[in-house]
Formats: sequence, structure tokens, C-alpha cells
Amino acid sequence: MNNNDYIIRKETEKDYREVENLAREAFWNLSEPGCFEHYFIHIMRKHKDFIPELNYVIELDGKVIASVMYCKAKLRDENGNEKPIVTMGPLCVLPEYQRKGYGKALLEHTFKVAAEMDYDTVINFGNPDNYVARGYKSCRKYNVCFEGDFFPAALLVKVLKDDALDGRKWFYYPSDVDAPCNDTEAVEAFDAQFPPKVKGWQPSQEEFYIHSHSVINRK
Repeated sequence: MNNNDYIIRKETEKDYREVENLAREAFWNLSEPGCFEHYFIHIMRKHKDFIPELNYVIELDGKVIASVMYCKAKLRDENGNEKPIVTMGPLCVLPEYQRKGYGKALLEHTFKVAAEMDYDTVINFGNPDNYVARGYKSCRKYNVCFEGDFFPAALLVKVLKDDALDGRKWFYYPSDVDAPCNDTEAVEAFDAQFPPKVKGWQPSQEEFYIHSHSVINRK
């Protein structure tokens, strides 16, 4: 990958369908048969928690090959104090361009922009194998959890400033932006607008299931 070969830029309205198709190609059969991420992106852009200033794509030879989006979220400590943060995702790279540094380039660029916007913490829910090299750590190491002291193995935290989190317990409250994705009929109706693809099983689905259902009980 040569930095002179590609452009990192904001997504524009003319990119919408290309980016949705990009997400469909990147996530198809990855964590479940089929995928919903293209629908997620479609509805995210109109949600109150969507952050357009962090909506970037990579263009290579006139083609959008990667995309990343962010939403507002918050942490709340045991005394009720709240801290605004961002949730990253989805991060999409066309399969033929994966493992070549494009996702890394997008993350590094948007982390810098987020820090300039005074955000100091990024959270996402995903396979740790894909993110620890970018500085993400287990939520347990930062004492960040869901209500009920639930520390999922797939809940990952990236701090943009060394003193972002001080060790106190923080409860994570993500946006409800993905709630419509639970409507399987709506997802299927949206997917029908794209060329047919075959749903199927692959090992990455079991891998994601293990990570997303595993809990870290001790520090």
C-alpha cells in the first residue's frame, strides 16, 4: 500500500449506495449468514447520534474501497457522572483490499480527528484479533462494563489520551442507532435492493459467537 495511491476523504451523498454495497461485501456471512451492516449504515446517517465529522472513506482509482463511521455514546460512573465518548463502527474494507493497511489508515486518521473534537475514548464491539494492533484493549483493563458488571470479551476500548480513564468503574451506554437492525423483515427488504447473494456458514461466525458471548470475570 502506497500512501500516494489513495485518498482519505469524507463520505458524500453520492457515495451512499457504493458504501452500503461495500459494507455488504465486507460483512456478508462474516458473523452470521448474510449480514445487516449495509442496512445499519443506511439508517445510521439519519440518527441523532451519528457523527458526520467522523464519516470517512478511502478512494482508490476512483473506487471507494473502505469506510468507517462513528456514533455518540456515553460512559456513566457509579456516582452518575457522565462522559461523552464515541462508538466506532462499522469499519468496512472490500475483501480484496483487506489486510493491506487500509483499515489501519482509516482508523488512525479518524482517531486524530476525534481527538481534535475533544473525544478521548473510543469503544467498539468486535473481534479483538482485528483491533488490538490498533491500540484497543479489553474493557476490563479500563474498568468499563455494561450494567450488571458485565465485561464482554468483545467490548474493546481505545483511549486517545493517556489520562482519558482514571480507573473508576464506568458503565457503557451505546446509542440505540442499531435497534432497527433487529427487524429482520426490514433488513431483508433493504437487502433485496442489491444483487442476490447466497447466505451460508463459515468458521468466522463461530469465532464471533465465542468472542461476543465470552465474559471476563477477573482483572
